[in-house]
Amino acid sequence: MTRRNGHMALGAFLYPTGHHAAAWRHPDGQADAGINFRHYARLAQAAEAAKFDLLFLADSAGARGEDWGALARFSTHYVAQFEPLTLLSALAAVTERIGLVATASTTYNEPYILARKFASLDHISGGRAGWNLVTSGNEAEAFNFGREEHLAHGDRYRRAGEFLDVARGLWDSWEDDAFVRDKATGVFFDPEKVYRLDHRGEFFGVRGPLNIPRSPQGWPVLVQAGSSGPGKALAGASAEVVFTAQQTLADAQAFYREVKAEAIANGRSPDDVKIMPGIFPVVGRTREEAEAKFEALQNLIHPDVALSILEHRLGVPLRHLPHDAPVPTDIPLTNAARSRQTLLLELAEREKLSILQLALRVAGARGHWQVTGTPEEIVDVMEERFLNDGADGFNIMPPHLPGGLDDFIALVVPELQRRGLFRTEYEGRTLRDHLGLRRPGRRHRHNRAIDAA
Repeated sequence: MTRRNGHMALGAFLYPTGHHAAAWRHPDGQADAGINFRHYARLAQAAEAAKFDLLFLADSAGARGEDWGALARFSTHYVAQFEPLTLLSALAAVTERIGLVATASTTYNEPYILARKFASLDHISGGRAGWNLVTSGNEAEAFNFGREEHLAHGDRYRRAGEFLDVARGLWDSWEDDAFVRDKATGVFFDPEKVYRLDHRGEFFGVRGPLNIPRSPQGWPVLVQAGSSGPGKALAGASAEVVFTAQQTLADAQAFYREVKAEAIANGRSPDDVKIMPGIFPVVGRTREEAEAKFEALQNLIHPDVALSILEHRLGVPLRHLPHDAPVPTDIPLTNAARSRQTLLLELAEREKLSILQLALRVAGARGHWQVTGTPEEIVDVMEERFLNDGADGFNIMPPHLPGGLDDFIALVVPELQRRGLFRTEYEGRTLRDHLGLRRPGRRHRHNRAIDAA
């Protein structure tokens, strides 16, 4: 392995009670975590004290699936938690440095509204906002927006590309120094430094300008989580951080190469996009302690919950089949999260898992890379991916909260720092500073200014 310049990035992915499906049942868990602001504030402050780059909140505009019997036993499945932009705005007031990344869908939102909300969060936080752009993998969201079915996969990505173009144009409505606020002359802003977008496209018609000044970062950091073909193309063209899930070093390296190549093909530097795969770390002072922690969580899973999650991920019913049967290989391509479906089918084939075994694996790490062991063992595999072009950092997915994050901070972060892989102090104040990303200049100078009259 060869030493890379710089430190790895770390995100704290805060799923309310933790990422394990049974985390809410853990004896030390905060069962009402999804609507408990003090819970989130404590986690955010702990991650900031450990010098994490960012907090990340996932989201869905609807409860997933129709299996309410299983959902009733899986309380964190988007049925009892805050809307993320609202929550991050509150967390901005109780933190100072850590980045704040929220998920928002381009399929079930409008560009003007989201552009204004994220610019507001960037101002409120002093330049710490990030937008995880998703196209919605939850087909049930369609029913909450007057639609009979989810948009087709390709249509969702075309809409996402246009949505992002509009949002960036709106963030460029004002030059950085447009608001002079001169009390003596009575001039609040310079009318020569404001621009209309006048966008007309396949999905949107937006005049502009945005009714908030250009934000501290210019644009919030653009995050993307799709790993399908269209997802990787969108990431290479526009994303600055990519959240992803790979089980093996070889798969991680292949994904890393593809996205960096897409960035170069779009005239960008490979350093303009940071790859941060999810990792589900179960850490103990000994391997036996770590394995016991995971086994205790696995023993809390209700089988209906595990099977329901797997059915959602694969997009087909499975419970009518024998639970010890192999996972079917003739599953049709889903219209939801295709990359995750592919990952799980490959995992089942590689490890020869039965339906129930795969369901329990999914309920544990939710399809992400799981590492169980001592701090040294966990850092060993993180270091391997970081030094061998498999990752620029990691999105940490604690099994349960707050204990899983506390364990990682107390045991793993010091080992990362000892090896020179992670910072001991923040070097800047914005999320772009932390990630080593450039502040984008205005790109829409061709738009006509509003008439001063």
